[in-house]
Amino acid sequence: MGSAPEEEVWDSGLQSERTRLAWVRTAVLLATGGLGAAGVALRNGLPVAAVAVFATASFCGGLLLIRTRARYRRVQAALHGGRPLDHGADVLVAWLGTLCVVLGAAVFVGSRTL
Repeated sequence: MGSAPEEEVWDSGLQSERTRLAWVRTAVLLATGGLGAAGVALRNGLPVAAVAVFATASFCGGLLLIRTRARYRRVQAALHGGRPLDHGADVLVAWLGTLCVVLGAAVFVGSRTL
């Protein structure tokens, strides 16, 4: 048996479905984690900057979640049309949210050790 042609290996939707689910997990974690961390920061009297960066992370997660359907449709069209995928704006929003969580955590830890 030789290797199967690419057409036989093609799966008509699961790649983009798995990608969509990964983006949804990322968005939900940013949104809920950011909200939870902002609440903890408020209750513990952290500086407003820490609450703001956690809230920004939550906003980024919410924005990614809202964009999920449009992103899924773009991915499907690109895969079936043989075009390259473009996640540029979504990747930037995800990185911004992640960096906000890291910055907020650093402020949280720094305020507890001083």
